[in-house]
Amino acid sequence: MSEHRLSRRGRYIAWSTAGVVVVAGAGIAAQTSTAASAWPAEKTYTGRAFDTCTAPSLAAMKAWRTGFYGAAAVYIGGKNRGCAQPNLTASWVKSVSSSGWKLIPLYVGAQPPCQTGRNPEKFTAATAASLGASNAKDAVARASALGMKAGSAVYLDMEPYDVADKACNDAVLTYVRSFSRTLRAKTYRAGYYGFSSSSARAVATATDRTDLPGNLWYALWDRKNTTTADWPWDPKLFTPHSRGHQYMVNSKETRGGHTITVDRNAWDAPVAIIG
Repeated sequence: MSEHRLSRRGRYIAWSTAGVVVVAGAGIAAQTSTAASAWPAEKTYTGRAFDTCTAPSLAAMKAWRTGFYGAAAVYIGGKNRGCAQPNLTASWVKSVSSSGWKLIPLYVGAQPPCQTGRNPEKFTAATAASLGASNAKDAVARASALGMKAGSAVYLDMEPYDVADKACNDAVLTYVRSFSRTLRAKTYRAGYYGFSSSSARAVATATDRTDLPGNLWYALWDRKNTTTADWPWDPKLFTPHSRGHQYMVNSKETRGGHTITVDRNAWDAPVAIIG
């Protein structure tokens, strides 16, 4: 099981509490675009991407530029971020981008009140809207400081929780809407990472789609490199170029003498705008 969102222990607890399985139900509404015409042009990437706990060194990124992966997700902030990021600087971002890598900014924000893990930051029904806004402002500040410009997509990480707990699920959607709305107000595109059986499902199947993220990155560990063949919800949702699929985790791989344990993703969605 992946370690890089929350702690290893926290993820096991969250999964156990949510009763997570690999399949999910179907969505019921099509996504509507909220991008303003005056925004910077969207930058998308289609192909394989990886995410790993700590951003690799420049030497490792150079060695891994073999064509198998074209994008890398990086954890830009959040109090629940599980790993230190000594390599993740504006100069690192500029260097790896100049060498051809696309970057996917991921922010590990506050987590649901019904999670039992010992997360440093959780929201409640009363604080969901305010924390969503403050977390989004922090995410924008961190992305900007790294050289990820306005128009970039920022993906909010939401770990598993019990979606059958209506009060908890309502609080999550309030938080997510506030986070997304605040990102867009600052001209950053809203993305969301979650699990097909819980946190992603909540967004994909929400009847009211107001202020929900426009891009969905779903964890479904079926080892299928696709964003379409195993899509569990309404096929009209999150199209075009608005899906990422984390299909394999804890893959220990060596390229050019550099070994990294990564999660594999099929990607067809916006990435950061650098420069």
